[in-house]
Amino acid sequence: MIVLETERLTLRQLTVADAPFALELLNEPSFIQNIGDRGVRNLDDARGYLLNGPIESYRRHGFGLNRVDIKDTATPIGMCGLLKRAALDNVDIGYAFFPRYWSQGYAFESASAMLRFGKDTLGIERIVAVVSPGNDSSIRLLKKIGLKFERMVRLLPEEQEIKLFAP
Repeated sequence: MIVLETERLTLRQLTVADAPFALELLNEPSFIQNIGDRGVRNLDDARGYLLNGPIESYRRHGFGLNRVDIKDTATPIGMCGLLKRAALDNVDIGYAFFPRYWSQGYAFESASAMLRFGKDTLGIERIVAVVSPGNDSSIRLLKKIGLKFERMVRLLPEEQEIKLFAP
């Protein structure tokens, strides 16, 4: 199901058929460094991640992470979407792209469209974002889409503090 389209991109809900894509993206060194190791090592793990993560989120909340494709070629380049985490009071926006698609405006295009979609279509008043303190490119992107640093948060007691950005 297509969630939204931009000038260059299509964002659609993930399915279990996206397991090869998820396996590759979740094992990118940049994903593991900036977002975290999800323990996805094979296609069965990837299917489990999709079923228990994005697909469950669609069922439970009506939104979740989406596959981002280049519209003209249907090439999958990353994920972008809205998440509802137990540790946060607000919905947050999340994204991850293959490094070969960085610095081409795709993250900005998809994240800004997803932010508008969340507010205008889903009626979510406050959408925040969390980011690792050293992830300077994501911090720049969050500022570019209109968010600013609010405070440090911890999603799980055993994890390091991360930055929370808000409108």
